[in-house]
Amino acid sequence: MLRVRMSAKDAHYGGNLVDGAHMVHLFGDVATELLIKQDGDEGLFCAYDMVEFKAPVYAGDYIEAYGEITHVGNTSRKMKFEAYKVIRTLPEISASAAEVLEERILVARATGTCVTPMDCQRYNKAAAKPAAKKVPAKKAPAKKAAPTKVKAVKKAVATKVAAVKKVAAVKKAAVATKVASKKVAVAKKVAAKKK
Repeated sequence: MLRVRMSAKDAHYGGNLVDGAHMVHLFGDVATELLIKQDGDEGLFCAYDMVEFKAPVYAGDYIEAYGEITHVGNTSRKMKFEAYKVIRTLPEISASAAEVLEERILVARATGTCVTPMDCQRYNKAAAKPAAKKVPAKKAPAKKAAPTKVKAVKKAVATKVAAVKKVAAVKKAAVATKVASKKVAVAKKVAAKKK
């Protein structure tokens, strides 16, 4: 958890409105702290999956930023973040008026992924060791099919091949008959034209 007071230099827009990117910056600092606690290293922030800005933040507001690691991979750490306004300014009363909020206000939330390379993970030495090479187990020799089973399969294949050859022969004969009858018809037409 980080608690920070937004100053006048953090205000980026009119009315002392703080840029939403400043909340993302705070989330980056929270992520760094989480990685140091988890791995003993600052790690690297890879990507935000989602960022939402829920309420405005003004110069003078106090913001608390929270984060937690939701998933730990070999090198990746998925995290979620939330930022709350806990003290707000009251410029309508005076330039220095402020109040502690009875109920904090969610101003931003996000999820993202960070990475700590294996060789930088000081607190997780077991994971940093290279994995032992897996030696593939020897396969048991395939069982030979029983001779009767092999004979039955061979017979079935031979029957199927014979049936396919028979169908092919019948089709070939039908095509040859059609071709011959067409040749006769053409020859008759040619002879008729010559007369």
